[in-house]
Amino acid sequence: MKTLPAHVSHYKSSPEFTETSTPAALQKGHTTAAGVWGRITILEGSLRYHISEPEPEELLLTPERFGVVEPQMRHEVELVGPVRFRVDFHK
Repeated sequence: MKTLPAHVSHYKSSPEFTETSTPAALQKGHTTAAGVWGRITILEGSLRYHISEPEPEELLLTPERFGVVEPQMRHEVELVGPVRFRVDFHK
């Protein structure tokens, strides 16, 4: 499982999203800015996380398994049922 580097620190969090409030932009390929890492934290349910770069990877995220978003790496989330999650940003 990928982890955040020790040298980054949290600077903001997204609102909490659900299966009905997740923005369409998160459900299609997008990236973070240079130097910005994300941590997708599942509060309830599950979410499929697709990483396109550098190697395609697919993970099922749950409250026990978070997702790490690397800077400028194309990714998207897929709703698979009821879910509540947020994204914490670090740089």
